[in-house]
Amino acid sequence: MPKFFVKNEQVNDSEIFIIGNDVNHIKNVLRMKVGDRFNVCDEDYSENYLAEIKDFKNEKIICEIIEKIENKAESNVEICIYQGLPKADKMELIIQKSVELGVKEIVPVEMKRSVVKLTGKDRDKKVERWQKIAEVAAKQSGRDVIPKIGSIDNVTGIAKNFKSYDLVLLCYEKEEYLHLKKAIESFKENNASESYSIAVVIGPEGGIDISEVELMKQSGATVISLGNRILRTETVALYCASIIMYEFERMED
Repeated sequence: MPKFFVKNEQVNDSEIFIIGNDVNHIKNVLRMKVGDRFNVCDEDYSENYLAEIKDFKNEKIICEIIEKIENKAESNVEICIYQGLPKADKMELIIQKSVELGVKEIVPVEMKRSVVKLTGKDRDKKVERWQKIAEVAAKQSGRDVIPKIGSIDNVTGIAKNFKSYDLVLLCYEKEEYLHLKKAIESFKENNASESYSIAVVIGPEGGIDISEVELMKQSGATVISLGNRILRTETVALYCASIIMYEFERMED
């Protein structure tokens, strides 16, 4: 069943008003009619509803709230991916699949070995496009929130945020001893909680410069290896997010 996100101001006691680009999508792409139903999420409060189309206005669709739906899509694990800027359209793939896997936030990071360098309006346009990709993926996968795509940052900037996470994992190809599995096991032995906030730092195609590794280590990051095989940068986020969700996510019947 299709899902759409609205602001709280578009919801009242008995009705929901669909506006913006979703109006065209519902009318002309999905070709829905009065009486058709779909899911709607109030993104301000992460509340879900089953809604039925009552009427079409020029730039608005009026829907009746049939029932409130229990939220089950979001995890007790909040993952933030700090992704070193990759080449071409790899970032789009990383965002799309990370959102499907339950990641809460993705922050593009300019690193010393990043080939891609964005300036001025190009930065804003890219982030805007990436945010739209996150929204589409959230709808497709039935998320209760639209994950945030942060502004493009640098290593010094993201390191300042590390204290706000329960665990920060820095993926580094030259780490030989501490593997992801071991790092998670060690953390779980000393931290029992109902919810977790975990950050994963991933380098671009050329990897992470040793000076950046040292800076992030000093800021509290745990440097880990992903094993004996070399993974492409667009694979790492999906690999780590899958394992973290498997290890920490609380599943409800």
